[in-house]
Amino acid sequence: MKLKKPSFLKKSLRNQKGQGVMEYVIISSLVGIVCIVSVKKFGEVIQNRVDNMKEQISHNIDLKSTK
Repeated sequence: MKLKKPSFLKKSLRNQKGQGVMEYVIISSLVGIVCIVSVKKFGEVIQNRVDNMKEQISHNIDLKSTK
């Protein structure tokens, strides 16, 4: 009587590989989402600072040209 452990073992190893790939995909997706959100928030801060600098520069240019 032969035992069918090797085929069961092969199937379980295949399932674990698929699970590992799925975990990798989920973690990669979460990391990507976090990066996108942080870049968006950081971009808003940078945009506000650039806008403030533009206003200050144009205000200083206007003051110098009126002198």
